[in-house]
Amino acid sequence: MLMHSQQSLSFYYTSRGFAKFICICAAKYGHVMKELFHNPVILKHFLCDVLEILPEDVRSMCLMNSFLRKRFQKQKQGILDVLVELNHNIKINIELQVKVLDAWDRRQIFYLAKLYTSDLKSGEHYERLHPCIGISILDFDLTDEEEYHRVYRFRDKKGNDFSDILELHIIELSKKLNGEAVDDWIRFFNVKSEEQLKMIQTKNSGIQEAIRELRRMSMSHPLRVLYEAHQKKIRDEKAWKSYILREGKAQGIAQGIAQGKAQGIASMIIELLEEHGKVPEELKRKISQERDIEQLRRWHRAAAKCSSLEEFQRNFHELDASDKI
Repeated sequence: MLMHSQQSLSFYYTSRGFAKFICICAAKYGHVMKELFHNPVILKHFLCDVLEILPEDVRSMCLMNSFLRKRFQKQKQGILDVLVELNHNIKINIELQVKVLDAWDRRQIFYLAKLYTSDLKSGEHYERLHPCIGISILDFDLTDEEEYHRVYRFRDKKGNDFSDILELHIIELSKKLNGEAVDDWIRFFNVKSEEQLKMIQTKNSGIQEAIRELRRMSMSHPLRVLYEAHQKKIRDEKAWKSYILREGKAQGIAQGIAQGKAQGIASMIIELLEEHGKVPEELKRKISQERDIEQLRRWHRAAAKCSSLEEFQRNFHELDASDKI
């Protein structure tokens, strides 16, 4: 199979002639977003539009290690999506969140505060602390307000700035657009097909580069495999929820609720563990198949308190063994 090399990059050649390549990777899929922001042109223009700065104001830009330093063994590990250092002194965390998390606001403050203090070592002067900015792209509505790009800072009751050392930007993808600088980026992140991609008419060179990069990634085998695995997971989750609903109707609402609750707790446990790295498939299987609510609650408490996957696995085996005695 030979790829057609014209500008569109949306056709491939087969023995039957040219056929349309209709499956576009969703930009709001985590691996895709991270890959996009490794392109300096895309990253630079995105930051300029969100932060409302000029491209010539960007003197330097460097991707950093997204694993934040832990001061103590039991301290919670901070893992960011994309971490950027701008102009040698501003740290920016870009995060994409596709579903609502419990205590999401506290989670954001935790990561921003951890980012702010991560570079300061014992005995060093506070002047070494640099400004930190969090940019959260949300695929859900955080509030009922019409505003979809909000900026938060430290202010007094009258609205006077106390400090701009910490700043949080929240961009909600599902709200009605009204002509802000980030609108084309929101349209881009919401794209699900080649047709929608073609509808984005812009002179923004960052968006244009992002469109080209997304088309290229949509034909890249490794990323395509990851994306399709992600889509399969979503379909499987929907199928499982549908199955639970049918079983609940057939066997009684109480049993259906219990099964759904068990699956919900199991999903929360796995999400907590994924903050520490890749969760072994065998461990995921055992957690997902468990139907004892009390056992799942014990594992959930252990996952919330642990500082690493290894620590949880030790506690997991101890809790599992004690339950069988």
